[in-house]
Amino acid sequence: MKSSMFFAAVASLMPTLAMGLVGISWNVTGVPSSGLRNITFPFNIAQTPHRSGYYFAQQFNFVGQRDVGYAGLQPRPDSNGQPIIHGVFSSFIAGTTTSDPNCHTGADGGPGVSCSVDFPGRYADTWNVEISNVVGTTWRGDLFNTVTGSRVHIGTYTLPPGTQGIAGNQLGFVEYYPWNSGTHTCNSLPYSSVTFGVPRSSVGRGSLSDAFEYGDCVGKVGYRSSRDALGVRVQVGF
Repeated sequence: MKSSMFFAAVASLMPTLAMGLVGISWNVTGVPSSGLRNITFPFNIAQTPHRSGYYFAQQFNFVGQRDVGYAGLQPRPDSNGQPIIHGVFSSFIAGTTTSDPNCHTGADGGPGVSCSVDFPGRYADTWNVEISNVVGTTWRGDLFNTVTGSRVHIGTYTLPPGTQGIAGNQLGFVEYYPWNSGTHTCNSLPYSSVTFGVPRSSVGRGSLSDAFEYGDCVGKVGYRSSRDALGVRVQVGF
């Protein structure tokens, strides 16, 4: 596919984020028509400063639904001498319900459900965001530390009747959410680094595209990207 056609295609899938910075598409092959029953998105934020502002996420669709879900990590300031990570698992689908204490109704001011948790976690380790079907249209999001084997529950929600499994492709993104309100200067973006790991499911291993910039600061935020053993590393900021 020509690059212009590729970017036109992925643009239609981009999250409706005013200040998104970087996108990256993912794909899993061999997905049944009813969708995936589970998917794992690895993330490594070892070089990211411990401060709020960034959201590193993968976006996903459910078969039979137009709107999306997000899941990912956000850095936080240390607390009581411990590093803190914020895990997120959200649905933007109207009619989503939850009884999980980590979740609440609404997502970014619209319909859906948002689930999140702050927890002491080592930035140096790779964290897998694991999304899995519980039963029917109920899904859970969890974090798994690939070094220590520890698990952290993010949340659980139930999608509307008739919703099927997770579709086999979508996009991830890097967002600096303080820029979502008010003006900003591109060269004032704080530094961050994240590696998006190659997604996988019980049907097999997926793939990642090269990362790409989007938004109103393209070429102005110190963007660089490279591939490593885990996946695609993205750095932005100064």
